[in-house]
Amino acid sequence: MSVEQERDKAAATRARENVFAGIDIDRMAERRDDRLWVEETERAASTRFLVLDTEGQAFVTPDADAPHWMSPTMRDERFGDVPSTLLGLADGRAWFTLVLDEAHADVFAGITGARRMSLREAGLLFNAFEAGLFAFAKGVTHWQRQTRFCTLCGSPTVVVAAGHRVQCTNPDGAHLHFPRTDAAIIVIVEHGDACLLGRQRGWPPGRYSTLAGFIEPGESLEDAVKREVREESGVEVLHATYHSSQPWPLPASLMVGFTAVAKHRDIRLRDDELEDARWFTADDIVQGMASGTLGVPPPLSVSYRLIEHWLSLRGVSLAELIASAPKR
Repeated sequence: MSVEQERDKAAATRARENVFAGIDIDRMAERRDDRLWVEETERAASTRFLVLDTEGQAFVTPDADAPHWMSPTMRDERFGDVPSTLLGLADGRAWFTLVLDEAHADVFAGITGARRMSLREAGLLFNAFEAGLFAFAKGVTHWQRQTRFCTLCGSPTVVVAAGHRVQCTNPDGAHLHFPRTDAAIIVIVEHGDACLLGRQRGWPPGRYSTLAGFIEPGESLEDAVKREVREESGVEVLHATYHSSQPWPLPASLMVGFTAVAKHRDIRLRDDELEDARWFTADDIVQGMASGTLGVPPPLSVSYRLIEHWLSLRGVSLAELIASAPKR
């Protein structure tokens, strides 16, 4: 295998490992405006509906950490008045999502015994496909709820294109709104044998993580890395390299992960966002986690993957460190 092939394989593997990322689904964008096809697909016996409540929680089976899928039969008999959103085709079936108001949610829970679970919790418990589908569903339905009025004229909007566009009802404009995602960078910065980690106020004692922040208008991803690291820690970044990305619909972000190299190790905290920032060697992390004085983000976040990757290049397994660390 060539160097280029090895590099491409490693990059693809990193992306697949991120929670919520890498789900194999055909989103069927070309059929979203075909109402007849969408309605027929909704009624197909193999179709399944991921059920959410108005808070964006999923309904899960009472005895297992898995979604409690709604069948087309139950949908038609009990919830036919609830609109659905097409997610796509995968594993030989169509996948939709629908949001139940509290009255409908109580009916569904009463029939099935289903309980509710947040995306943060599900990301650590569902299988990769189910977690990714939940993230997709939560993201698009949150956008629908946030776009009930036209941003140009204030008129009410209606959801069209099987849930993926919102249209203004003002006949003079009928402006279309498309789902938005707020991009953010998250980065592990290194200098020599150490990496830069910070902590925010309110985090569990001893927890440190990689630095992150939102992209500003007119800014490239790499420029955002340099600005955010400088603003939060005073450290100057020489260059940044893309690592992997992760959908983060909490409520509407895309986390774009980077590794970066710093010009120096001079830390000067410049705002109130970070309570502390420090340089950690691999040995510092090993010893801190072994003593219980240092914690890292859970595997849910791409931040975990960035730290995991950085440690792996130094022969250290983050999973093994966590397994052997004292319970926090």
